[in-house]
Amino acid sequence: MDRQNFTFSLPKTLLKKAKIVAAQEEKSLSELMREVLRGKVEQQTGYEKAKQRHLSLLKKGLNLGTKGRSSYTRDEFHERT
Repeated sequence: MDRQNFTFSLPKTLLKKAKIVAAQEEKSLSELMREVLRGKVEQQTGYEKAKQRHLSLLKKGLNLGTKGRSSYTRDEFHERT
């Protein structure tokens, strides 16, 4: 895997805490940051894929077998009196 160094700034207190977390997990700070960034990217791309999949279903017309009608009234559904 090709790597590229980059520089960013953090508040000193956050950096100290991050170093402690990395040490507790027996990792380098670089490894900890890679994991955090990878997780964030995977979370976002997973959300986007799921969103596109659901939008595709809606465009195709989701058939729930109700023909657009409910057999219950709103009050019956929420058990209102």
